[in-house]
Amino acid sequence: MNILAVFAHPDDEIGCIGTLSRHAARGDNVMLVWTTLGELASQFGDASYEEVTRVRREHGAWVATQIGAEHHFFEMGDSRMTGGRDEALQLARLYARFQPSVVITWSDDHPHPDHRMTAKIAYDAVTLARIPKILNEGQAEQIVAWREPIRLYQYFADASPYPEVSVDITESIDTSTAVLAYYQQFYGWKFTPEAYREARGRAGEMSGVKYAERFNVRSAHARAVAYLE
Repeated sequence: MNILAVFAHPDDEIGCIGTLSRHAARGDNVMLVWTTLGELASQFGDASYEEVTRVRREHGAWVATQIGAEHHFFEMGDSRMTGGRDEALQLARLYARFQPSVVITWSDDHPHPDHRMTAKIAYDAVTLARIPKILNEGQAEQIVAWREPIRLYQYFADASPYPEVSVDITESIDTSTAVLAYYQQFYGWKFTPEAYREARGRAGEMSGVKYAERFNVRSAHARAVAYLE
């Protein structure tokens, strides 16, 4: 499988790092993508744009290395995302090149506008990646459209109308906890590695495993079957 995780800022990926780590460990191709450099993070105070973006790029590269993933940064502008066609088209061209079978992104209703806009363009790009004339507007080299089905997973949200799926991350909990600890130490978050493991443990209890991550699958309701299975 080719798994593409699309988020707005470095550290957004914490919610699925256990899942990504498991897929990478079994040999799947995994790519972490951020739509912005997270250059306006308040934790950096008066640090220059160059310094902040250097650190953010280092963070993204470190996380990708820990789980055995590729990574890519777009520069759509921290807090400046619109969810428009140009942004979705940038992502669609990446879809066409990486050819994902699964995309993981934010929920539709998150309070942060960049998170909502990232979810929107991640969904819009699924269709744009299928259309050669759109993909190749103004491109010097031809891009081959990606028309295979893409299953889109979003971070779990109570208000989501979409079905819920849990992924067993028991085998990758140490890796995902290490990523959380990396960010927590740097930013001084109150959310500790211990609290993180407890939260993943509660998610696991709901689905019969030790640790889990929860998602919604953005898809139409399942088709009718002849009999209950």
